[in-house]
Amino acid sequence: MNLTLAIAIIAVAAGVIAAAMRRVPIGQVHSLYRRGQPLRLLEPGTHWVVPGLDRIGHRIDLGGQVLRFEQPQADSHELRGTVYWQVLEPERAEATIDEAPQLIRCGALAALGESPLAAGDRRDLGSRMKQALNGALRERGLMITRVELEIA
Repeated sequence: MNLTLAIAIIAVAAGVIAAAMRRVPIGQVHSLYRRGQPLRLLEPGTHWVVPGLDRIGHRIDLGGQVLRFEQPQADSHELRGTVYWQVLEPERAEATIDEAPQLIRCGALAALGESPLAAGDRRDLGSRMKQALNGALRERGLMITRVELEIA
């Protein structure tokens, strides 16, 4: 009877320890929430959390990310683009990380507008789009690293 109780206590203790340990991979930052409120950011490495009270809110990838979009043009051409972006300041980006792809997509499409494009305008439009997006996203801890446009 005592052996069974000891094994059960050891198993429960091992389960609590396993639930309290969080491993954050290199190149990521995890936001830790307690009772629905942001507590802190967990940098890469091993961290101890309070099981049942703490939870991981966002897993923020600090490497580059890619967003593709398409925009039909008035002259029956289709403009395709790829926006490469990354998180520079996870403290700022944590609040809007779920909305980041939609913010980038809306900003890119707004920068394109409805004007027809010639083949030579792509590079200039790409750099203008990058500047406009960075102006809007920089305060949120995000940065556009590159914009590629293609007229189909």
